[in-house]
Amino acid sequence: MMTTVSLSKQHQKGGGETAVATHARVSKRELYALVGNKQEMLVACISARATRLQVPADFPVPHDRETLAHVLASFGTQLVREITDPTVIAVFRLAIAEAVHAPEVAQALDTIGRETSRAALRQIMARAQASGLLNGRPAELAEQFGGLLWGNLMVSLLLGVATRPNSREVAARARDATAAFLQLHPLPSNATMPREHL
Repeated sequence: MMTTVSLSKQHQKGGGETAVATHARVSKRELYALVGNKQEMLVACISARATRLQVPADFPVPHDRETLAHVLASFGTQLVREITDPTVIAVFRLAIAEAVHAPEVAQALDTIGRETSRAALRQIMARAQASGLLNGRPAELAEQFGGLLWGNLMVSLLLGVATRPNSREVAARARDATAAFLQLHPLPSNATMPREHL
């Protein structure tokens, strides 16, 4: 089936369902039977891509600040790597361009795509809070970390005035955001030391 970026390019060129079906090498009838209209196809692509923004099942539960730093830096790297992919940037641009005529694309991108990453960060923060490593509401902590992680990068990418960061730059951005976040949120005074340090 078509990739998200291929579909978005066909859509941006003004191609109808016939052009999309031709590009996908299927009949228009088959296209409708499989995924419906263009908006429904985009929603399906966004949903599939969003699975990459979830917390991996093998991520450790943070029981100390060192593990928390590792989890935040690793997941931050994953988020920036996935979301700065040219395919994802193309869908963001499409959602912005079609916000008036096809608001369901932007709504899907927000409720499915962006909410998946926000929920994952809230999950990490809630686990850290339960372990006594952070104080505050998980949603607010997640929002703050996200702000430190992204800065103005996303806007610059959408405007085409910045290039996608390479792997080394992505990792450095995630580490810097993690260090800044943990400096803003020192270990709570009532936190207990891990058993191995007692």
